[in-house]
Amino acid sequence: MKKTKLMCALLTSLTLAACAGGGMYSAAPAKVMDGALTGANGMTLYTFDKDAAGSGKSLCNGPCATNWPPLFAMDGDMASGDYSVVNRDDGKKQWAFKGKPLYYWAKDQKPGDRTGDGFNNVWHTAKP
Repeated sequence: MKKTKLMCALLTSLTLAACAGGGMYSAAPAKVMDGALTGANGMTLYTFDKDAAGSGKSLCNGPCATNWPPLFAMDGDMASGDYSVVNRDDGKKQWAFKGKPLYYWAKDQKPGDRTGDGFNNVWHTAKP
């Protein structure tokens, strides 16, 4: 009986440690608000037509990324469901939805703003 309780306690501890540690993202990196994907801060997320879905790469770097900040992923974050992680030219990691990297728009001022939708006919509100 003692051995069984000890094993249960050990398994519970290991499970909790695995869920909490390692920087793994335990929930989706974005949420849905009014039909659009948003970051944890409630700000609208966007996709870029020049990014090829499933390429594992972002084509918005340098000055582009200043205006369109990536939805960064932590080193230990792992793909789950429709979300994947792509590598950026600067070595950082970025979340993608259905293979398309996700970005914020620097000119959106508050949650719910979608001022980047349709920008230069290549930026679009990310939708589930």
